[in-house]
Amino acid sequence: QICLPFVMPTVLKDLKYADSHEWVKVNGNSATVGITDHAQDHLGDVVYVELPEVGATVTQGDSFGAVESVKATSDINSPVSGKVVEVNEELHSAPALVNSSPYENGWIIKVEMSDNGELNNLMDSEKYSKFCEEEDCKH
Repeated sequence: QICLPFVMPTVLKDLKYADSHEWVKVNGNSATVGITDHAQDHLGDVVYVELPEVGATVTQGDSFGAVESVKATSDINSPVSGKVVEVNEELHSAPALVNSSPYENGWIIKVEMSDNGELNNLMDSEKYSKFCEEEDCKH
């Protein structure tokens, strides 16, 4: 099998990852969610982020918003279930933060988790890195 040269995306160790390329940073019962470096790289320049309302309910694996780039529009799926307690309002005026700072300033929502056990369905950084490498090989 021939693969294109794989450029390792930035993957942070203390996060959990979904196979749809979202990350979650857990602090007690609170989870911050965004899209990964790998996802923003594949999307290209982000021009718009569709955010849910504060108070909305999200379900693990289901879409809660979208990221629109110059190339495509992609759904954002929630890696956890719970209630949206905060959205990143800065993305309205500066959607490119998702590209320049996917793990820091480009976070998308904060969720009060309803089931911490769901975190066991997610990948750690090592598994996610391998997943990205294998996925890029298939294209």
